[in-house]
Amino acid sequence: MRSCSVAESARDFFWAVYETGLLNRLSAHVSREWGRLSGRLKITIRDVARAAGVSVTSVSRHLNGQINLPEPTASRIRQAAERLGYRPNAIARRLSSGKSETLGLIIAYPLFAEIASASEAEAARHGYNLLMFNSRNLVEKEVSFLSRIEDRQVDGILLLTNHHDDGRLLRRINETGNVVLLDEDVPGAKAPRLFADNVHGGLLATRHLIARGHTRIAAIGGPRGLLSTTERLDGFTQALGEVGLRADPALLRFCEYEEAPASIAFLDLLEQNEPPTAIFTFGDMLATGAMRAARQAGIRIPDDISLVSFDDIHNADLLAPALTTVRQSAAEFGTRGINMLLDFIAGRKSETVIERVGVELVIRSSVASPHGRPSGRSIAHTGAGSPDGLPVSAREEEQES
Repeated sequence: MRSCSVAESARDFFWAVYETGLLNRLSAHVSREWGRLSGRLKITIRDVARAAGVSVTSVSRHLNGQINLPEPTASRIRQAAERLGYRPNAIARRLSSGKSETLGLIIAYPLFAEIASASEAEAARHGYNLLMFNSRNLVEKEVSFLSRIEDRQVDGILLLTNHHDDGRLLRRINETGNVVLLDEDVPGAKAPRLFADNVHGGLLATRHLIARGHTRIAAIGGPRGLLSTTERLDGFTQALGEVGLRADPALLRFCEYEEAPASIAFLDLLEQNEPPTAIFTFGDMLATGAMRAARQAGIRIPDDISLVSFDDIHNADLLAPALTTVRQSAAEFGTRGINMLLDFIAGRKSETVIERVGVELVIRSSVASPHGRPSGRSIAHTGAGSPDGLPVSAREEEQES
């Protein structure tokens, strides 16, 4: 009882001094000590309301951005909160608003780290935290992580899956709502979608190989039926068709977007009676698997075989040789994905929306003419024409020695 009476006496003394108006005329040193006292008294929203001469409801709604008050009233509340050293209780605010002020990002591989970094920065710009979940591309984990929405741990989730859905993801997404799909589709899901311009990327990559003189071109794609695989294959076959070529089924391989199966697919293609002179891999993880297998087998890229890919992962320019690849901006995926999710949560974006991230071909050193040498420049192409049939570069990325 004694501690309670001491606390009450201290609070009474605090308000007796505060209401005299002396606080505004105290020296800086005394003001600091006063601030420490107010901190120990655990200033509440009721204290701010008392100091500002308004209701608790007005203070609460003003500080949470739920009401527009006349400027003199709003100013009194701000000044009272500042003088009293009031700090809103984040947990209480989230409980009262029904929002966690947190978004989620489910990634299939650490490869998506650049998307995660951009997403976190954009979420913070909007006042949100970002929780990242690594599903290791397992549907059980993805379904479990999506439950965080219902548990109010997150307000919504960006989902990057990389496998076929057996129906469980579809059901969970449609049950929880507030999900945006990035990079790959979950057919039937009630969710906005943000994908790369896969068909155009496939066209750019294959046209580049054709322009360098290749006609026997193989492809290593991701799992059959995935959006990225289907659309990049469409671009591949369209580019071949433009010059009267067709996709040879004997030169097509499909596997998980991982290095090990890509290495096997690469070596299998080279065991053909008439092996390809160039390969288009539908992802840079597939390309690194092919490059690893080539190095182990003593096959030189691009001297013995050319390689073009899709993604432009971090350090693709540091591979040996530097990888020619179609760039899809990870930063754009992250930034636009967060904004799509916030718009969807707020009802400003429909579940039927499908948007695309633009792509460009980044030419480095992994492509040469058949039995020729690589070109000496690294250039980014977006699609306009040039004298040799290649897209014109909007900018030159770097000089290769």
